[in-house]
Amino acid sequence: MNVKAGIRREDKNIWEQRVPITPQHLSELMEEAGLTFCVQPSEIRAFPNSDYRAAGAEIAEDLSSCPVVFAVKEIPLEFIQPNSTYLFFAHVIKGQESNMPMLQRLLDLGCTLIDYERVTDEKGRRLIFFGRHAGLAGMIDTLWALGLRLEWEGRSTPFRQLKQAYHYGSSTVAKEAVRRVGEEIAEQGLQHPLVCGIAGYGNVSRGAQEVLDQLPVQEIAPKQLVTLAEGEYDRHKVGKVVFHEVHTVKPVDPAQGFDLQDFFEHPAKYESQFERYIPHLTVLVNAIYWTPAGPRLVTKAYLRQSYGRSQAPRLKIIGDISCDIEGAIEATVRATDPGEPVYVYEPATGRAPAGIAGEGPVIMAVDNLPCEFAAEASADFSAALRDHVPAIVTADYGVPLSDCRLPPEIKRAVIAYRGQLTPDYRYLEQFLGQS
Repeated sequence: MNVKAGIRREDKNIWEQRVPITPQHLSELMEEAGLTFCVQPSEIRAFPNSDYRAAGAEIAEDLSSCPVVFAVKEIPLEFIQPNSTYLFFAHVIKGQESNMPMLQRLLDLGCTLIDYERVTDEKGRRLIFFGRHAGLAGMIDTLWALGLRLEWEGRSTPFRQLKQAYHYGSSTVAKEAVRRVGEEIAEQGLQHPLVCGIAGYGNVSRGAQEVLDQLPVQEIAPKQLVTLAEGEYDRHKVGKVVFHEVHTVKPVDPAQGFDLQDFFEHPAKYESQFERYIPHLTVLVNAIYWTPAGPRLVTKAYLRQSYGRSQAPRLKIIGDISCDIEGAIEATVRATDPGEPVYVYEPATGRAPAGIAGEGPVIMAVDNLPCEFAAEASADFSAALRDHVPAIVTADYGVPLSDCRLPPEIKRAVIAYRGQLTPDYRYLEQFLGQS
């Protein structure tokens, strides 16, 4: 077959060391499917150039000979070649303003864009994702930040022993560190009740819970949380609450009952009821999928009101793993990276100074959390992508989309085809016009 595919190096920042296809899977695809690969060199990638060369790939700066190019994060405008096909996390489906010039450039040059985020089965379940590792790293970084914040407030807790996720090298080592913290909590107890709420129950949430469950946890139902008396908390455990949509939103029309599918299709018909839970939480981890039409979990107005009171709120840390800027967590005013992962949102001023000191909740908003476990996150992602690669690379992109031989799960992820938005994504025209 001898069809060449490219793998772009990641250069969004020095922390982005992930790859879409590992050397092992690349070697298997060359042998089993007859593909060839050209890989851009990188000095920071989790898998060195020598591993790709040993697997049989060509290492070259120029990928213009590759009609299909795989990446992880958004690609710069100058990298885009006419009539090429690109696969990466595009972050355009919500009309994200910062990425509209990139999308327009792809359209102008007659390109095809396939977004990993939209590769789904017939029931809409995602098939290729980094979500679990985002949850793993996000929860570890959140607990690390909690230890620092409580120390700043003069409270000593075992969480101060924790480091950021990337210091551990693997999620297994990191979870072991959290488990040791849990042993100390079980033995010595905590001075004050500590409750962690997780909004969402998908892949990201499951990764976060995987870490939190290394601690001794007291499972608390959302409806129980608002009625639990101070003495009912087990000080030798950490409270754990998982919120579904039925807990976080309610119909605007009181006569209408909650319907999950209706909420997905018409989020504007619902309003948030999450503020009733916030006073009972020490930590909030946001792992939901949010669109601008949907209600927020935490608003700036709520925080201004809460921090204007004489008694400081219980909420110390918001681990915003989903990281939509001014989205479900409106106080997420900017994204961060592992080098400077947290800031304090000051409700009174709207400022967000870096660090853990200040009047307001600490926001952890690293937007590429899986890069903290770059090698293992890439291995899992590549394993999910591997079986789709031959069909993607060998598809006929010169014919109409209906005839190009892409399987249904990949066709659902085609945002643009040969320079035109596909029918499911034509709504993006309104955002392109604003860019």
